[in-house]
Amino acid sequence: MAASGLSPFHPAALLATWFGSGLLPKAPGTWGSLAALPCAALIAWIGGHWMLLAASLAVFLVGLWASQRYAVACGKADPGAVVIDEVAGQWLALVPVALEWTLYPLAFAAFRFFDIVKVWPANWMDRNLKGGVGIMADDMVAGLYAAALCYGAAATLGA
Repeated sequence: MAASGLSPFHPAALLATWFGSGLLPKAPGTWGSLAALPCAALIAWIGGHWMLLAASLAVFLVGLWASQRYAVACGKADPGAVVIDEVAGQWLALVPVALEWTLYPLAFAAFRFFDIVKVWPANWMDRNLKGGVGIMADDMVAGLYAAALCYGAAATLGA
């Protein structure tokens, strides 16, 4: 469902829903995380770990604006269709395994786990931070936890 008063083609709507992936039925966060994977692979192929990290931080910053704008238009604190937070967090989770595409499923699963479970301080952020910061911050924490797990797995496997 598009945000009331905001065209689905408005830049904030396109970015917040990650080009409509957050509007797919059931589990929008999972769809957003899946939609993030091919983009991450392309970014990593072009510029490696550092470019993927920079892209994650850039999407986080853009997401502060886009998610806030979309949420206001919907009249909801954290609309389910907003998945730019999943994109930023998923890309962060992928940084340690950016060029090890066989480990992308692990990064995906780890990020989804930490995003859903919301291990401290993500649970605190989810409850207490408002607006775009509240929408985006907990996913970056989930991304950090998933990145740490992926780093350990990659080191263990010698990847």
